[in-house]
Amino acid sequence: MKDNRVTAGTFHPEQDQEEYTLRPRKLKEFLGQMRLKENLAVFIQAAKQRQESLDHVFFSGPPGLGKTTLAGIIANELGVQFRATSAPALERPGDLAAILTTIGENNVFFIDEIHRLRPIIEEMLYNAMEDFEIDVVMGQGPGARTIKIPLPPFTLVGATTKTGLVSGPLYSRFGITSRLDFYTDEDIESIIHRSAGILTIKLEEAACTMIASRSRGTPRVANRLLRRMRDFAQVWADGLVTAEIVMRGMSSLDIDSLGLDKLDRDILKTVIENYKGGPVGSETLAISIGEAVDTLEDVYEPYLIQKGLIQRTPRGRTATHLAYEHLDLKQRESEDQQLLL
Repeated sequence: MKDNRVTAGTFHPEQDQEEYTLRPRKLKEFLGQMRLKENLAVFIQAAKQRQESLDHVFFSGPPGLGKTTLAGIIANELGVQFRATSAPALERPGDLAAILTTIGENNVFFIDEIHRLRPIIEEMLYNAMEDFEIDVVMGQGPGARTIKIPLPPFTLVGATTKTGLVSGPLYSRFGITSRLDFYTDEDIESIIHRSAGILTIKLEEAACTMIASRSRGTPRVANRLLRRMRDFAQVWADGLVTAEIVMRGMSSLDIDSLGLDKLDRDILKTVIENYKGGPVGSETLAISIGEAVDTLEDVYEPYLIQKGLIQRTPRGRTATHLAYEHLDLKQRESEDQQLLL
């Protein structure tokens, strides 16, 4: 779920506060995404040596991979202030102008879900990014006039899960573009160990490996599962997260060996059983499982595709033989094929 943060550090209590505690503050604390980190370190060091603002940065990738965290890290590494909001929160040009005119020299301004910017806000952002000035209309009717307001140099960091919905003129104004990929199980294990240390969770190595394999290659999911296993271990045992606790806990959460939850499996079963393995359009599939199309495409499909369980084709989504095997529906597949023959 997205929130409309206007400034950094304003998070919901309890879980969000705990999530904020787990966020790395420096590049050396950020685990995984090695090539991206190495490049960012060079660009940040060069900007500091020139005493200039860092070029505008664009991050893309599925939810939960660390786009917001990296934006905060950039500000920390540069030693500047960090302002954050999301595109839906910027409803009027005045909302953007109020932030930009008070942002401070070389500071970092982060916009999440940047693909959802309103056209009038996006056009205002063009001049701000290129020329560090904005046009403000004063008055109305024939007497209206435009005033150019200069801005201090700043770094805009934009993040999106849908690069294809970002307009070409906006995308071209970012000097640094990077895509975050799903993490390896090894990287996720390192992240779990780090989080367990911060949260003082006692964790067996085998349990860490099992949690990592079910974390969908996503740090946010890994941290969430770690917290739930802590709860199970506290109630069912003496607080030590063991492999047995993880197995029992994952079963209670209805998460299988690939990290698929009930809705993931419902998606696969719907494609296989209701639409004979596909193809089926995303809107039809979303209606069938009772989810929004955006949720299907942004949250569930990327991992299912990455694991080779479904494919996107020009005609729609199709289930692969791996999906049949994972759901133990291989015999059903053979029967359907025989019926078609």
